[in-house]
Parts: sequence; structure tokens; C-alpha cells
Amino acid sequence: MVDNPLLINTKIYRDLRGYFSEVYTSKNRNLNKYKFVQDNISSSKKGVIRGLHFQSKYPQTKFITVLKGTIFDVAVDLRNKSKNFGKVFSYKLSDKKNNQLLIPRGFAHGFQCLTDYAIIHYKCDNYYYFDDQQGISINDETFKIKWPIKTNIVSSKDKSLPIFNKDKKYF
Repeated sequence: MVDNPLLINTKIYRDLRGYFSEVYTSKNRNLNKYKFVQDNISSSKKGVIRGLHFQSKYPQTKFITVLKGTIFDVAVDLRNKSKNFGKVFSYKLSDKKNNQLLIPRGFAHGFQCLTDYAIIHYKCDNYYYFDDQQGISINDETFKIKWPIKTNIVSSKDKSLPIFNKDKKYF
């Protein structure tokens, strides 16, 4: 198991037909420790921010792959006993770089779409439970996240998420 988000660079094999890339293999020593049970795909247009989301009763490890476009991806450590509690990890992921991100349980996750649109695929090692959806405000001053696109589109649900509370038991 990984302790913090892990950026994974995969190979792309290009030729006149297009390209081929192995997105997931259980042979990867960083991935074979997880039993992924759910795959999700989201599509977002430029400026959209989704997050910062997590589930506490049914936490999820997420394995993020950008199928089309570029995103600014953010993970926040909410594991109270972690030396990195409250720390923000951010990465630029894209279909061109073919990089992926493994985010362990105990992190809030969100991203902003930086291109006209992006398609994101993510595998989860636990199921999504509507009653356990939680989050933290994307504009929380504690984190000082510098979202690359200032004019952003955020759902009303995400706009109403609470700020980070360092005294709260998250995980």
C-alpha cells in the first residue's frame, strides 16, 4: 500500500494508426495490493472544479487516469495521525503525458479541467455510497490551493462544503 499519492508514468506506443497504452495491470507492484471494485468516468468542461470529496465510513483508494484533456488534480491528506495531515498534493495529469495518480484511502480529492474538456477514468477499491459523500471547500484558506483557472464552474453542492477543521476526526 502507498502512504501518499503516487504519480505513475506509463508508456505510450505510437505509430501511424494512433497509440496503445496499458492503463491498468495487476502486475504493477504499486497497484496489485488493491482490489478495485468500481470504475467511474466523468467528463468536464474547461474551468470545472469537482471536489474536494471523500467518504469516511467507506473510504476509497482512487486510481486516476485522464483519457482526454488535462486536469489539475488535488489530494488532501485527512488522516489525522499522518505526519502529512492537512497537506495538499497537486499534479497536472493529461492524456499527452499519459501519467496517472494513485490516491490512497484517507484523502480528499478534487480536480479542475484545464482544457476545453476532459474525460477522467478512475478505479476505486470501495463502492460509492450516496449517504457517505463528504467534502471540504475548494477555497479553504488553510490549503491555499492555487487553482490554475480563476473563473471556475462549481456545483451548488460543492460550493456549500464546509471548511477544514484540524480538530475534527476525519480518518
